[in-house]
Amino acid sequence: MHCKVPVLIALAVIYAWDMFLHMLSRRSVRNPLPENVRDVYDAETYTKWKEYKAEKSHLHMVSATVSFILSFLLLLTDAYAAFARLFPEHPFPQLIAVLLLSALAELASLPFNWYDTMHIEEKYGFNRSGAATFWADQAKGFFIELGVLIAVAGLLMWVHQGLGDWMIVVFAAAMTLILLGVSFLYPVLSRVFNKFTPLEEGELRDRLTKLLEKHGYRVRAVQVMDASRRSTRTNAYFAGFGRMKTIVLYDTLLAAMTPDEICAVFAHEMGHGLHRDTLKRQLLSFAQMLLIGVLAWLTLRTPAVFADFGFSGVNYGFALILIMSVEYALLSPLLGLIANAVSRRAEYRADAQAAAEGYAGPLVSGLKKLARGNFADLSPDPLLVRLEYSHPTLSQRIEALTKASPA
Repeated sequence: MHCKVPVLIALAVIYAWDMFLHMLSRRSVRNPLPENVRDVYDAETYTKWKEYKAEKSHLHMVSATVSFILSFLLLLTDAYAAFARLFPEHPFPQLIAVLLLSALAELASLPFNWYDTMHIEEKYGFNRSGAATFWADQAKGFFIELGVLIAVAGLLMWVHQGLGDWMIVVFAAAMTLILLGVSFLYPVLSRVFNKFTPLEEGELRDRLTKLLEKHGYRVRAVQVMDASRRSTRTNAYFAGFGRMKTIVLYDTLLAAMTPDEICAVFAHEMGHGLHRDTLKRQLLSFAQMLLIGVLAWLTLRTPAVFADFGFSGVNYGFALILIMSVEYALLSPLLGLIANAVSRRAEYRADAQAAAEGYAGPLVSGLKKLARGNFADLSPDPLLVRLEYSHPTLSQRIEALTKASPA
């Protein structure tokens, strides 16, 4: 029992921290809007945003509380070990058993996901998916998540059994390669949920291609994703390693923005590439994976952890749950504080690149459209920004772009 109590306390601390951050977020509705973003919402829309935020906030608090109680009870009652005893006494079936129970427990969030998508998002005009699409997405997500967890736990087992104390660096390197592979394959994996079609020939395609080729990039494809099947929210990204890029535009973005604004968004993304922000994120990811490797090493060297939760020996699935849901989650606020500060500086640099390309004005108007289309919080609590935001606020970005643009 000497390990169970600290684990349960840590789980409660993680839940309390989430509630604290959420209260900071709720408090932002009372903050005055900065002058440079007052035109994003009209009075009626701003009232709707407050109502939307209140409903989302209440749902999050209920959902997070149910999730915490369920996780707490599963650990308190040794449910993972009891469920694992129904499976063959071999490390791999045992880890599958624990991860299967964890995934099944997450099904408790389905009613909340349904209410969020089919009621709140529907009510405020964001949802365009029907019941069939919702349930198909949930099923795909369940099996993909379970498969990934089993693969990671299997990797952990293989590395630990084969290398012992050398597992730290090898596991971190392997996890980093997996993350890089997922990033590289993201456009392919996205096809599980969405359809992609080539952007038709014309001015916009030519301008995006020339913008990237001007700085030494090669464009593999410019594709449009059917995001409007599920939501009215807008976004865009480009993917691929090195100088070869695939540009992806949400069809909702094409409908909402002018060619200048879309080019401005991609000038910003190009700025990330020119400043090697992706490489820096990859190095940060390796550092995070190295930390997870250390946590895994410490956990697997402590048999009492498993005994206190009812296991007769090491269970690699349960080790993964403890590492990610408790140990790493307890450290992540500090890690996030550092990572988010670095990320916000990178966003300013990328905005400055768009301004240098002559797109300061279109980027400002484009960012305002993105904020309006995604119902963004225009005046978040400053403490919440420092703790949680990977991007500066819209007001801060506009202020910096105004200073960077030619007089």
